Amino acid sequence: MKPSQKRERKHKRQDASSAENAGGEVKEEASLPQSPEPISASEANNPSPSRRSRGRGKKRRLNNQSEDNSQRTSSPERRARHHHSDQKNGDCSNGMVVSTTTDSIPSAPSWETVVKVVPSMDAVVKVFCVHTEPNFSLPWQRKRQYSSGSSGFIIGGRRVLTNAHSVEHHTQVKLKKRGSDTKYLATVLAIGTECDIALLTVTDDEFWEGVSPVEFGDLPALQDAVTVVGYPIGGDTISVTSGVVSRMEILSYVHGSTELLGLQIDAAINSGNSGGPAFNDKGKCVGIAFQSLKHEDAENIGYVIPTPVIVHFIQDYERHDKYTGFPVLGIEWQKMENPDLRKSMGMESHQKGVRIRRIEPTAPESQVLKPSDIILSFDGVNIANDGTVPFRHGERIGFSYLISQKYTGDSALVKVLRNKEILEFNIKLAIHKRLIPAHISGKPPSYFIVAGFVFTTVSVPYLRSEYGKEYEFDAPVKLLEKHLHAMAQSVDEQLVVVSQVLVSDINIGYEEIVNTQVVAFNGKPVKNLKGLAEMVEKCEDEYMKFNLDYNQIVVLSTKTAKEATLDILTTHCIPSAMSDDLKAEERN
Repeated sequence: MKPSQKRERKHKRQDASSAENAGGEVKEEASLPQSPEPISASEANNPSPSRRSRGRGKKRRLNNQSEDNSQRTSSPERRARHHHSDQKNGDCSNGMVVSTTTDSIPSAPSWETVVKVVPSMDAVVKVFCVHTEPNFSLPWQRKRQYSSGSSGFIIGGRRVLTNAHSVEHHTQVKLKKRGSDTKYLATVLAIGTECDIALLTVTDDEFWEGVSPVEFGDLPALQDAVTVVGYPIGGDTISVTSGVVSRMEILSYVHGSTELLGLQIDAAINSGNSGGPAFNDKGKCVGIAFQSLKHEDAENIGYVIPTPVIVHFIQDYERHDKYTGFPVLGIEWQKMENPDLRKSMGMESHQKGVRIRRIEPTAPESQVLKPSDIILSFDGVNIANDGTVPFRHGERIGFSYLISQKYTGDSALVKVLRNKEILEFNIKLAIHKRLIPAHISGKPPSYFIVAGFVFTTVSVPYLRSEYGKEYEFDAPVKLLEKHLHAMAQSVDEQLVVVSQVLVSDINIGYEEIVNTQVVAFNGKPVKNLKGLAEMVEKCEDEYMKFNLDYNQIVVLSTKTAKEATLDILTTHCIPSAMSDDLKAEERN
């Protein structure tokens, strides 16, 4: 890869919940009970194709219903009635016409009866959010604001749950209840990026009148029926889609770049469904819709955040009065399925476990665990050679599920095999420190400018902004290697790069340097952006020398470079040579 590789910015707003909607929601109007049309005598004897279709009980696709409220919707009960009526009255071999009587047509159920069947639907709200995303290409300003719509639902304690990506980089959030024409201003209490859940509240007492909070149910079993309720694109009213639980395993959460327990369902989840609840057949919430799989070989594959993850998020907030995250063990491990490998590591025939490949230097367990240790059990639960643990009857799941049930600061008993000796360690769990973080937690990106060189730190949102959704294929190989495999050696280590060069006479010949890591400054290694800014500000040498990746060097006259910086800032209307967070650190 050439060091002068041009970036391809793809300024596309992303919705981690789903791709483009293909339609298919059942509108609220379609769920209203309709009185069946009377059948005339002539139709009974010579039914039209549509009548015959209903008489045979032909299935109709819900997603093909017309949005015209005047179009009648044939319910399963009504189809059964017509089928029965055709059999009873249509057998007229002698040509006699038998007319139907109005006494055989039941009256339509009242609206109050329908509401009582699905009372939890009234707790589902529509979320309106105005986002103002950071501009990673021009970190001293933000992008143009835009609006989005998603779903949420009311829980106990005058709170509302929705997806984190639904309110990410929010400047204003409003909620609207079902059947209401009023939008209420909401406050974001907590955002859980890893689990893609956000907690909101509304100060207006009127919002909470006449609404019962959603109750949570147990983790569903495979093939259990689920109903996803929300406000997807394609209409303004509430939408209901149904399906079953088809899979339950550790899933990759797109927004959080983490792996947590998730449910796969075959109900359609479209853009706007994000944050809506998934109910079981008893009306209890068993999850939150948050993403779907859009692939040419797959249809109607949606994913739901299950109740264990939701409860963990809520209790984490209640314990610490803020969201602290899901702890991790901070290791990379290898399966021990090969018998020769197990024998060489000193494992007996009855022993099972996984081998530690690497340990995060910043993780607390790095003080006690060592590479090539065999983890036999976690908190008393034995780990199989493939890294799974018993989950429920007939099911197994990755042992990271056990870790994700813990809270930041909790301790866990880890049993390992080291040199044929069994050891036990009580390890305090903590959150994961990544060299390239998955999120910037709503903060504006840090930057530092000197002589037109824009220095910043690399994060996943930065890579996505520079190279689009396919950044894992389009970004420079060196950055990807660090993103996928590099480990931070200290808690304050950052990956600092030259984002771009603002052209000026002082930097002639350096204009094509883009997204290249800064390795050292005047012979001293660059640990983070703050350290680089301090070294540049305090530099009194005649020249400033930046050592970059790919063995490139940048040499500038110290005096001329600092003098040119002010003119460059003025030319590009940049208010400051460094971000506010670096200024605050300098003052401290």
